[in-house]
Amino acid sequence: MVQVEIKRVYEDAGEGPRVLVDRKWPRGISKEDERVGKWFKEVAPTDELRKWFHASGDFANFSRKYRKELSEREESREALEELIRLARKSGKLTLVYASKDEEHNNAVVLKKVLQERLGGG
Repeated sequence: MVQVEIKRVYEDAGEGPRVLVDRKWPRGISKEDERVGKWFKEVAPTDELRKWFHASGDFANFSRKYRKELSEREESREALEELIRLARKSGKLTLVYASKDEEHNNAVVLKKVLQERLGGG
């Protein structure tokens, strides 16, 4: 089974490849920083959805809308498939994000989607 972790980008490294899953590059982190291995911005929520979530704070509806984007937007679907391949190849994957809210962010939703697709949740 593939292990998927989530961590804030500002934290020390986790297990496996570290993949930034935000649409925008995090403040205070250089592009060469080892805390970011790969950047999968295409798997992040659209700017429209991200702004809606920040304004509404409705995590349940954000999760539903984000899952819909992941399945319906071609660039998101392709990035998700590539992320699944990377997770299967390495056996471990750490999704990194910049949000201060560790319980209500896109990485939390993406981890659940990956676990469902990889057979671990």
